[in-house]
Amino acid sequence: MKTALNTGMKLGLLTSLYLSQGLPFGFFTQGLPVLLRKQGMSLPDIGLTNLLALPWALKFLWAPVMDRYGSERLGRRRGYILPLQFLSAALLLGLALPEGTVSVTALLVAVLLVNLLAATQDVATDGLAVELLETHELGWGNGIQVAGYRVGMILGGGLMLITFDALGWRPTLLSLGVLLLVATVPVALFREPPSPTHRSEGQDMGRWLHEALMYWVRRPGTGAWFTLLVLFKAGENLATGMLRTFLVDEKLSLSQVGWMLGLVGFTAGLVGALLGGALVNRLGQRRALLVFGTLQAGAVLLYALAARGATSLPQLALVCGVEHLTSGMATAALFTVMMDICRPEHAASDYTVQASLVVMATGSAAAVSGFSAQALGYAWHFTLAAALCAVAVAWVALTFHPPRTLVSGGQPEVSS
Repeated sequence: MKTALNTGMKLGLLTSLYLSQGLPFGFFTQGLPVLLRKQGMSLPDIGLTNLLALPWALKFLWAPVMDRYGSERLGRRRGYILPLQFLSAALLLGLALPEGTVSVTALLVAVLLVNLLAATQDVATDGLAVELLETHELGWGNGIQVAGYRVGMILGGGLMLITFDALGWRPTLLSLGVLLLVATVPVALFREPPSPTHRSEGQDMGRWLHEALMYWVRRPGTGAWFTLLVLFKAGENLATGMLRTFLVDEKLSLSQVGWMLGLVGFTAGLVGALLGGALVNRLGQRRALLVFGTLQAGAVLLYALAARGATSLPQLALVCGVEHLTSGMATAALFTVMMDICRPEHAASDYTVQASLVVMATGSAAAVSGFSAQALGYAWHFTLAAALCAVAVAWVALTFHPPRTLVSGGQPEVSS
């Protein structure tokens, strides 16, 4: 049974939650590569910093425990979200305490810890989203999810780069921590209703874990679906793993990179996520994946064209905007299908297994992006990334069938 919250209240709450995750992640994945490149770090080393996002890939390991246990007083999901967000804010504010700039080693350790906190919070947030949203709200809900996360990333990446360029390290980290605290207010005011599914008092943890994770082994079509998850966003992340360094090597200043990501990226990513979420139900999930995936591949190819010759700042901004727009649309479509597959009693676990696989693929692609860009040059690197996006579209065409839903017995069936 879903909650009595109206759609606007649900979407507002989810916006704040996903924005909260995007804020620190945006700074460490978008802002940090620019700062490291300005300091002369090599492309392979910058690419390898993406491995610090490992907690996002491994979160499926503790997701079943979070599905099984939760606070009765604070709420099954809210009881995890609130303390984790406060810890993340405290860590960011703590980085602002030392005089001057924090050492690279301390910064990288902080990145790993923030990723651990944010990834764990994401498990609870995804579980809450599945429980809150009605079937007809999934498209908009996932559009809001992607939009909120992207807004957080742009604020944490683009806006914080501008702040860093103007004011330095301490005001940047203080601003980031305060923004995260402000984004915590909606969930702090939220009163989570009793979970629609309750754990059986007689069911032991081992059986719960087995049911949560073995579902995917038994589910028909899992191999083809997991391959789609691996391919669909890997090409784009292979490209964007070197986007910031490409902009730096194009002689853009910190403020110019910040404005490009903060203004162009913010607007285009927001519009793309909302547009994609709104169109998923109208187009149908299969057609949405095909159309948006094709647009995403074309947008990545534009980066290759931009890297082949002298490109003006307006042209770079246009290419960046188109890529953010199509990426938002493609991501919203993919996340909608992922959420539609989840079982209510294992909502966090089912979604997290899929999300972790996506993160493994995208993180691996971003990690090797520096080696690819250094070996091939930016133009051929972006061309390779576009080709990988095209392979993903072909895989959707060959293997993806109408969405599967769960019948009362808990076994998947193909919907008509």
